Amino acid sequence: MRISQRAQSVAPFYAMEFGKQAAALEAQGHHVVKLSIGEPDFGAPPAVLNAMREVMDGRPMTYTASLGLPALRQAIARFYGDRHGVEVSPSRVVVTAGASAALVLAAAALVDPGDEVVIGDPSYPCNRQIVESFGARVTLVPTTAETRFQLDTASVRSSWTDSTRGIMIATPSNPTGTSVPADELAAICRLARERGAWRIVDEIYLDLSDHDDSDPADSDRDDCDHDNSDHHGQGRPPRSALSFDPDAIVINSFSKYFGMTGWRLGWCVVPETLVPAMERLAQNYFLCASAPAQHAALSCFTPESLAVCEDRRIEFAQRRALVLDGLDRIGLPVPVPPDGAFYVYFDVSRTGLTSWEFCERALQEAHVALTPGKDFGDHTAQTHVRLSYAASADDLREGLTRLGTFVATLG
Repeated sequence: MRISQRAQSVAPFYAMEFGKQAAALEAQGHHVVKLSIGEPDFGAPPAVLNAMREVMDGRPMTYTASLGLPALRQAIARFYGDRHGVEVSPSRVVVTAGASAALVLAAAALVDPGDEVVIGDPSYPCNRQIVESFGARVTLVPTTAETRFQLDTASVRSSWTDSTRGIMIATPSNPTGTSVPADELAAICRLARERGAWRIVDEIYLDLSDHDDSDPADSDRDDCDHDNSDHHGQGRPPRSALSFDPDAIVINSFSKYFGMTGWRLGWCVVPETLVPAMERLAQNYFLCASAPAQHAALSCFTPESLAVCEDRRIEFAQRRALVLDGLDRIGLPVPVPPDGAFYVYFDVSRTGLTSWEFCERALQEAHVALTPGKDFGDHTAQTHVRLSYAASADDLREGLTRLGTFVATLG
């Protein structure tokens, strides 16, 4: 059987590969602390679980409209208004089988073979794999701690060519948990828009960002206070890119803030002109997202569920503090403390091991699963490791204790 060049060229998702190795060790009877996968341990809010039980009462579960249940599209649109102060028409909301499907549909709608797409390095690997599958050439732009491991206007401008057709930015980012300051993101989007390029902004972790406790009357504030990594108050959520770039394509998901990873339900907000193309593609690629998951997800937007999710967001910030303190005591530096998501990107170069060697040995010798920087690009591939603090506080403490013992053996 002939395997396509596309399939042969796709690299493994190493976080999942290390997950498989961890599962094999567990099958042998070992207790593995899994800090490699970005999967919240909380699960869906109780009201959502109850809604799923109710909807699975034997009633027929037929296809929904390809763009999603009208009621769910309306609920998502209201969420943008209530939480982020952005007016979004429900007609622009496309409900998808996870955020990955939203990225597939957006790439299919926007990318032609030979188009160049600008993405920061490090970044989530599946984003670049998806656009490359549709024939794009990805320009991976190295980023540094000085730019919070994120693209900035200068790096986007310097990497631009006549073939550049779009940019992809994730804020907060996987693997670093760092955000692009709102004014910088606005400037990047403006530059791309002026050059006729599309903008995909991955906001999957937006609602797990630190909130702004500054005076709401201060219109000149910086919406992301990056100088205080432990800043996690009850103030206003960070702004969506839609607040300053209404024609951006914004990707989001029920997986992270709502804790519904295995439910495979996401969404995107797209310009009105793109909706017909997205609908045709959705009809042909997926038919629709899971009907029971869509019905149950309506309960995500109740005051009860949102309060639960906010409590969990604060819990993640507390876990982050635990992890940053633990890594500091071990002597594993974090060049840029995260301000969102649930990842820490730390430097292992002082250990004398590459990131791959560090992760392999940490798994085999300490039974702690992590993800090497190789997953996320080239620039920091050999020197940095991602730790997910989506695990319980007890697991994090145990994992840090084991890592400390392991690092001590390296001399």
